[in-house]
Amino acid sequence: MLYPMNTSSRVVLDLSGTWQFMLDDEQQVVDVTQPLPTDQVMAVPAAFNDQTVDKKLREHSGFVWYEKAFTIADVLQQQRLVLRFGSATHEAWVYINGQAVGHHKGGFTPFEFEINSYLQAGTNRLTVRLSNLLDYTTLPVGHYTETKDAQGHLKRHVDENFDFFNYAGLQRPVKIYATPKDYIQDISVTPDIDLTAKTAAVQVAVAMAGALDDVKVTIFDEAHQVVGQGQGQDAVINLTDIHLWQPLQAYLYTAKVEGLKAGKAVDVYTEPFGLRQIDVTKGQFLINGEPFYFKGFGKHEDTPVNGRGLNEAYNNLDVNLMKDMGANSFRTSHYPYSEEMMRLCDREGIVVIDEVPAVGLFDSFGFNLELDKSDYQDSTWDKMQTAAAHRQAITELIHRDKNHACVVMWSIANEAATFTKGAHEYFQPLFELARQLDPQKRPCTYTCIMMATPESDKCIDLVDVIALNRYYGWYLQTGDLDTAAQVTRQELLAWQAKYPDKPIMYTEYGADTVAGLHSAYGEPFSEEYQEDYYRMNSAIFDEIKNFVGEQLWNFADFQTKFGINRVMGNRKGIFTRSRQPKMVVRYLKDRWTKIPNLGYKK
Repeated sequence: MLYPMNTSSRVVLDLSGTWQFMLDDEQQVVDVTQPLPTDQVMAVPAAFNDQTVDKKLREHSGFVWYEKAFTIADVLQQQRLVLRFGSATHEAWVYINGQAVGHHKGGFTPFEFEINSYLQAGTNRLTVRLSNLLDYTTLPVGHYTETKDAQGHLKRHVDENFDFFNYAGLQRPVKIYATPKDYIQDISVTPDIDLTAKTAAVQVAVAMAGALDDVKVTIFDEAHQVVGQGQGQDAVINLTDIHLWQPLQAYLYTAKVEGLKAGKAVDVYTEPFGLRQIDVTKGQFLINGEPFYFKGFGKHEDTPVNGRGLNEAYNNLDVNLMKDMGANSFRTSHYPYSEEMMRLCDREGIVVIDEVPAVGLFDSFGFNLELDKSDYQDSTWDKMQTAAAHRQAITELIHRDKNHACVVMWSIANEAATFTKGAHEYFQPLFELARQLDPQKRPCTYTCIMMATPESDKCIDLVDVIALNRYYGWYLQTGDLDTAAQVTRQELLAWQAKYPDKPIMYTEYGADTVAGLHSAYGEPFSEEYQEDYYRMNSAIFDEIKNFVGEQLWNFADFQTKFGINRVMGNRKGIFTRSRQPKMVVRYLKDRWTKIPNLGYKK
C-alpha cells in the first residue's frame, strides 16, 4: 500500500480538521442516510478521549460516530478516487452519503476504499462508526464484559490486558487521493548490496492495475542526479559507488516509477529508500557488515491532548531529543507507529524495531507474578483466539513498512506467554508468515516477559535476536540493586551459554520515577534511584559479549488505565510526558555518546 503523495499524476486531499462527533449510547438507531444529530465536534487526527472534560466520554467503551463534509473538484471527477484512513482505532464502518463503503478491523494500520461510485455532485458526507472494544479475538487483547444499568440498558466494559491507555478514534490522517484509472498499485524495493565492491543491485517490483503495459524506473541520488535506470515490472538496476544508509547518518535514494501505456507515462510515483544490509551472525547484529549496538528506548505514541493521535511536532522533538543524547533506535511498542514517523526515521537515520499490536497475549498478566516456577502454566493458549487478527496485523504491517530503511527487525509480539504449553504451536506459523512476506528478509523477534527464562521459554528457537524485558531492581528486588545486579548477570550469562549464536538485548528495563522527587538515600521513585538503577544495568551489559543493545523503558511518561501501581500513568520515562528531562538523562547521554553505533564489542 503506497503512502499518499502528490506527483505529476496524483493529487492528495487532506480531511484533517474539525469533524462532527457523537457518542453512541445504543439507545437509538443512528440513520446514516441523515446527518448525525449532534452539535459536538472533535479534531482529527487525534484521540477523542482527552479533547473533552466529559468523564463518561473519556472512559467510554463502545461506539462513537464521526462525520465530515467534503467536495471533490470538478477537475478530479474523472480520476480514480480513493478514501484512505491512516488508522481507525479499533474497528470502523465507513459510509458516504448514507451508503456503506467498507469495514476494517485493526486499529494501527491503514486501509482504503475506491469511492467514485458513492459520490454525488457538490457536497458529500463521510460518516464513520468506530468501536474501541477489545476482547480475546483482537490485538491488543482486552477483557470484555457486559452489564446492565438500573434502567436495563446494556453497558460495555473493556479492561485492557496491557499497561497503556486505550486511546481511540481517528488518530491518524484521513485523506482522499486521486490517481489515473490506470495506476501503480504497489512498489517493493529490495537492494542486494556488495559491501566490498560498493555496488548494489536494486530490484524494484511494481504491481499495476488497468491498461498500463510497461514500467520505467529512474533512481536519483540525494543531489537529484540520475544514477540508474531500468524497465519492466521487476526491474533490477545496478548502482555503483553507493552511499550506505547508516545509523544516524541517513542517505536516501529515490525511485521514480512511471507506469506507461503505449510508451507514455500515465501514472508517476516516487519512493524513497536506503541501501543498507542487515545480518545476524555469531551473536552479533550487523548493519552494513559491522556490529551494531542498539541505544535507545521503548516508546509510545502518547502526548497531551492528542493522546495516541499523530503529532508531528512531538515526533520531531522526540527524534531530536534522541539524537542529542546519542540514542540511535527505538521499538514501536506496542503497535505500528504512524507512517509519518517511519518516514521521519528513514530521513534521520533512526533504527526501528517494528512491532505488531500483539500485546496482552498472557491470560495471567499483572504486576504480581510467580517468577520462580520454570514449569508455570496458565490458560492463555486455550482462551486466546487471536491467530486470525495476528496474521492480519503481520501482513498489513509488512505490506506497509517493507521499503523503510529504518526498519531492521520485526517484533511479532510483546510479553506473550511464550513459557506456557501451546505457545510454540501458536507462534511458529506467524514467524513463518513474517519471513515469507518480507522481501528484505529482516530478522524477527518477540520481547520476553520475565517469566520467559532460558529454562522456561518454549519459542526462542523461532527468534533471530533474544529480546528481554527485565525489571530486576524494580518489580523484583525493589530497592536492592546489589542483588538485582547478581540476578541480571546470572540470567544474561545463562542465555548466552544456551544460545551462543544469538544476540541478546534488553528491549525494556526501567524504574518508575516521579520528576522532582529526590532522596538522600536513593529510595525507589526518586530521581537518584532511577540513575543508580541504570548505572547498575549498564555495568552488567558491558560484561556480556553477546549483548547488543539497551532500549530502556520508557522514553517518556505515558498515560495508562487506572491502577494503584500507577499515578496518573506510567512514570518510567526518562523524560516527563511533556518531554522535560529527568536527572538520569545526563548520565545516559554521557554513556551513549561514548559508545559507537557501529564497531562496539567486536
